[in-house]
Amino acid sequence: ADLAAAIRGHWGIENSSHHIRDVTFAEDASTVHTGTAPRAMATFRNLAIGVLKILGADNIAKTTRAIRNEPERALRILGITNDPDTYGT
Repeated sequence: ADLAAAIRGHWGIENSSHHIRDVTFAEDASTVHTGTAPRAMATFRNLAIGVLKILGADNIAKTTRAIRNEPERALRILGITNDPDTYGT
C-alpha cells in the first residue's frame, strides 16, 4: 500500500509538471524533436518553473506572460540589476 501511494504521488507530481510545461510553454506543440534538444528544452522549462516556484510565484503562466511582456522583469526577479553602483565601480 505504501509503495502504491508513493507511485501515485510520483505520477501526480510528474503529471503536474507536464501540465504546467504543456499549458504554459506549449511543450506538446514544440517543433524541437531531434537529438538531445527536446530533453534540454524540458530541462530549461523545468528550471524556469522551479525558480519561479522557489521565488513564490503562485501562477506560473501569469508570471511567464509578465516576463515575456517585460523581459527586464526576469532580471529584477533574480536580483540582477543594471545599476552601476551595485557592482562597486
